[in-house]
Amino acid sequence: MTVENGETAMSTDQPTTDARPAAVAAPAARAGGAAWLRRISPGRYSGVLAALLVVCVYLAITEPVFGTWDNLMNIVKANSVMFVLALGATFVIISAGIDLSVASATAASAMILGLTLRAGWATVPAIVVTLLFGLGLGLLMGATISWLKISFLVVTLGGLSIYQSFALVVNDGATISVFGLSGFSPIRTFVNDEIAGVPLLLLFDVALLLIAGGVLRYTRFGRALFAVGSNPEAARLNGINVGAILLAVYGIAGLTAGIASIVQVGRLTGASPESDPTLLLTVITAVLIGGTAYTGGEGGVFGTMIGVLFLGVVQNGLTLSGVNTFWQGMVSGLILIGAVGLEVLRRRGRLPRLRRGGPPPESPPAAPAPAAGPLA
Repeated sequence: MTVENGETAMSTDQPTTDARPAAVAAPAARAGGAAWLRRISPGRYSGVLAALLVVCVYLAITEPVFGTWDNLMNIVKANSVMFVLALGATFVIISAGIDLSVASATAASAMILGLTLRAGWATVPAIVVTLLFGLGLGLLMGATISWLKISFLVVTLGGLSIYQSFALVVNDGATISVFGLSGFSPIRTFVNDEIAGVPLLLLFDVALLLIAGGVLRYTRFGRALFAVGSNPEAARLNGINVGAILLAVYGIAGLTAGIASIVQVGRLTGASPESDPTLLLTVITAVLIGGTAYTGGEGGVFGTMIGVLFLGVVQNGLTLSGVNTFWQGMVSGLILIGAVGLEVLRRRGRLPRLRRGGPPPESPPAAPAPAAGPLA
């Protein structure tokens, strides 16, 4: 069985080894080496990276405020919630799924944080409960999808409605103000403070990026995830527990919703039961324009970071240019359609693939069965 792994820079997957007979092992090893070079190539997100650079240069010339350090750091802070959610969404989309409930799960988790802080809880217990709550919401989606074999679109669409209703019910639709509460002070410090002019949020985002990239690139779970996204039946025949992988990726998405809710509450100084109507769209758009294939099996978190930066810079540029905020959602929608359209054309062979040698796209190296373990 062969499965096609993703091609990314900071690739997030790992070079494969070959378990076939010695007669074909040497050529396969050479192909595998070439495949590794392709995976560290920025081919999958080179387009959006080039677009990001062009937009940055244009805005730096036309809007002098854009290039200031304060404005650039404001872009980072303003898009931190989207970035955290996009990391989790990358795992889900690599598995050939999608989670439509992440925005409402973030709102529900924010309400849990607000309720615990208002009840006088200390910071650490409130954060732990919030993270566990978000994780539980994701695991619920994953369990329903993997065990009941219900379409991820149906399950997560239902989750969107359930979690949004929960967020509204727990406090009668009212926002919970946490400003001035003792348990909120450390959260506010974390979200707003800087070290030598660098926001703590930026350092936190980089740490999450490295952790997520390491999980995808260097762990057996990461290799199994790419195999499941490429061909779940082939992955199953190779001994991978597909249900466990799906449970894990939706759990990761739920955990990132819990993390994002903490950042959101820290920025807003309150827990709002209303989820941002554009948040889900921008999260999915960032992942797809960052090079993760909507069909699964390809992608990575470094490209997702580029996608988040691109959307954040475009939104900031539109704001600086005086464009009405109502138009900004339309721009995100057009970018999403364009990204998916380009991916479709690429898969049909109508766009060139940026590669660095090795076999043609239709001849990827074989993926081995993972070693025995809890996920196998």
